[in-house]
Amino acid sequence: MAVSDLAVVGAGPIGLAVAWRAARRGLAVTMYDPEPDDSGAWYAAAGILAPVSEETVGEPELTGLLVDSAASWPAFAAELEAATGLDIGYRAEGTLVVALTAGDRAEVLRLRDHQTGLGLPARQQTAAELRAREPSLAPRPHGGVYSSGDRQVNPRRMVVALRAACRSAGVVVEHTRVTDLADLPAARVVVAAGCGSAALTGLPVRPVKGQVLRLRSPGREAPGLRHVVRGYTDGRAVYVVPRLDGEVVVGATMEERTDHLATAGAVLELLGAATALVPELTDYELTEVCVRHRPATPDSAPILGPLPGQPRVVVATGHHQNGILLTPLTADLVVRALVEPVPPARFETFGPARFGVPAVTRGSG
Repeated sequence: MAVSDLAVVGAGPIGLAVAWRAARRGLAVTMYDPEPDDSGAWYAAAGILAPVSEETVGEPELTGLLVDSAASWPAFAAELEAATGLDIGYRAEGTLVVALTAGDRAEVLRLRDHQTGLGLPARQQTAAELRAREPSLAPRPHGGVYSSGDRQVNPRRMVVALRAACRSAGVVVEHTRVTDLADLPAARVVVAAGCGSAALTGLPVRPVKGQVLRLRSPGREAPGLRHVVRGYTDGRAVYVVPRLDGEVVVGATMEERTDHLATAGAVLELLGAATALVPELTDYELTEVCVRHRPATPDSAPILGPLPGQPRVVVATGHHQNGILLTPLTADLVVRALVEPVPPARFETFGPARFGVPAVTRGSG
């Protein structure tokens, strides 16, 4: 079997982007994945490109990574669409963060203060200003924030485009399940296998269950909603993401579970919060309940860098709910590490070594 310059294990957005970028830098790349399907976390993702959320407040290193990757998205989207001729659903209307109760308003303003402290555009909105931007919102919101720098992309279209880009760049795909990295005939290996990275590397990557709904507007027309809406209804967070083809994505639960069951409670919770924000959604068709598992780490930050004890192996996993947002920057960091003599400084912060030497590599030299 021919030896490649690079083996990429995992064909989700991050693995695909790494393979594409590496092939464009002149590396001979082989990607390893079982028969491509839609089982990855990306298939449920809404594609909100917002670097600041309630989960990132107080995490300056992670926030900086997210902000920088968000800034790289316009060029990445343009390059991918130009390379493939495919529309990936990249949109730039921004996000409205809405509080429906007076109690939720404090959380919304806390996020605004965090965003403006980072130099990001986040303008406080009165109820009238929110309704002027989005007449479909509930009649009497208790104010909110307009984040004009936020974007969105359709992850399902993005993956189709990345697969096409990899084919055009000469990436070879092996429909094989990898169980031992030592067996791969390649000079370097990148592990971007999501939750499957734990078994391959010994790193602490665990699955976090998420349930996401997809609705369809009557007549499949573009929804009345234009912006992504992230809202709080009595302390419960929800997002509503409109697509131009009439689809609306509603999410998401965050469950420390490994099952694949779609539950009535999750549907009730998500639809209740979403329709409180956008009442017209009650007339939309419920077309899908999607269950997937995000790859999470103990400190909620991704794992990026060489595997202790196996310098041939670079890990790019553990992105949790930020996998789509972090795709461009992750690919750039990993490929730089492969082709340049000095590793990216961020590998010091986000590298696997922060969790010690994985058990699977102990004694490997």
